[in-house]
Amino acid sequence: MLGKLHDPRKNAVLLAEITGRHLDIGKALKETEQLFQGCLTKNAVPVPTATKKLPVPFSQKFGEVVFRPLSKPAVITEPTKVHADTEGNIYPDWLGRLKQEYNQLQGNITKEVNVADFGAVGDGKTDCTAAFKKAIGSGKVKVIVPEGVFITRGIHLPSWTWLAGAGKGATTIKLHNNADKGARLLTNAHHWRGNHHIMVEGFSLDWNVERLGSEPKTSTWGNHSSCLTYANVTYGWVKDIETINPGLHGVDISSTLYNYAGDGRRAVGGSKFIWVDNVTGFGFGDDGITTHHSDYILISNCHMYDPSGRAHRKGFSNSNGFEIDDGSRNVVLVNNSSARCFGGIEIKAHQNSSAASNVQIIGHISVNDNRSYNFRHIGHHKSEDSESKTAFNIMATNLVSVGPVFSDLYKDSKPRCLVISGYKNVVLNHLTFIGEPGYNYHGGPVAAIQYQARKVVLNNISFKNFSTAGSGIKVFGGKNRADSVEIRNVTASDSEDSSFELITLGPGLQDVKLEKVKRKREPVLPKE
Repeated sequence: MLGKLHDPRKNAVLLAEITGRHLDIGKALKETEQLFQGCLTKNAVPVPTATKKLPVPFSQKFGEVVFRPLSKPAVITEPTKVHADTEGNIYPDWLGRLKQEYNQLQGNITKEVNVADFGAVGDGKTDCTAAFKKAIGSGKVKVIVPEGVFITRGIHLPSWTWLAGAGKGATTIKLHNNADKGARLLTNAHHWRGNHHIMVEGFSLDWNVERLGSEPKTSTWGNHSSCLTYANVTYGWVKDIETINPGLHGVDISSTLYNYAGDGRRAVGGSKFIWVDNVTGFGFGDDGITTHHSDYILISNCHMYDPSGRAHRKGFSNSNGFEIDDGSRNVVLVNNSSARCFGGIEIKAHQNSSAASNVQIIGHISVNDNRSYNFRHIGHHKSEDSESKTAFNIMATNLVSVGPVFSDLYKDSKPRCLVISGYKNVVLNHLTFIGEPGYNYHGGPVAAIQYQARKVVLNNISFKNFSTAGSGIKVFGGKNRADSVEIRNVTASDSEDSSFELITLGPGLQDVKLEKVKRKREPVLPKE
């Protein structure tokens, strides 16, 4: 079930158990990289364009003018190189730089204090806001938070600060009953000026959503209403943290403000060089872990599950375990897991912002998410829409989807293991898709490549238990068709009476290559 007791540090082992193979991850990463380089040199079939474009709403035009002074041009940089050592540990090439800065953090800590010595009481009743403020001071300090439940109206961390608890569940920092709906439980001190060298580890963060009662919407705006927000932080660490029932996000690695200056623009004041490791979370109103307009982010060994979706209108909740959102670049996700979310991992952007680019996923387990892996640039899908300027470059290796299902979070969304829309240069290698036995998938596809996606390569894909689905992979045709797609090394196991087709192709496709596609028929079990 991958619930509260799941330890995401065991995800690498669990991946091998589910897939039944002990993947040589170093070799697999090189294979993915080679396929990606082939993508870059390929000439794609042009995206069809309509004779008449949809008019841009006045509200969007006005918003782009307002946000433009707080933005800069979006540039697609070189993708981060990812490596695997002899023990199978996976790391981006910039991690060495972050380790050097970690040594700088340790060297600049001049004292270690205990927040209890400043009047904090972990009784779950006493307001400890002033005690945390005194203990933290102006930084260059490691603040120890002992076992207990510490009530606060919000904690602000200056540069050169290390906040350390006694472990998830042992130490809990909780929002005061009278805290504003927009309160951030833990954040850096200066969103506009920026901060650097901040480390938090070893506690639970309880946003205390119960204080809002039955209020339907649990968040306010922007990067408010979250358990932990790093906004305009350079060199940051988030380790061994649990996030509980945030109004919006569990962890938000963000710019000072979200920016909607249009596709081709990114926010100023983004965060960079951040490592989020062994973070778990549930009950989030929107996303468990999210990034916006930030660069060089590593998210590893994390687990997000069972969102509330209450930041959205009921039944229309785009609540994802992991969301790499507007303007994010060079984000690497390693051996994470998600359960019962709308999306397990969503890589995306809003219509009036730049798409996330240069994103790499190495190892992920999705259990009963409605859409396990969902890649899209909203508002750049139809033939009447403008073509995305920034939706480029996704690589993934060793992804697992177990039992995608319908969800009350987004009641009309059909379950999918994979959806690719509008992105170019997408290479996915070693995919294991396992359906719920006997579940009714209503003839839909398990994986969909659609809405002007181009230069997509799927390699080494296996399907099992999707007898009621219509197809394994569907490449959609029509006016806003996908094209320039390569699908290789596909296997499926289903029952003899199944109408399941491995691959279906829509009308008008010009460049789709299929190689080594096979299926295994299993006998139908006799009914009792």
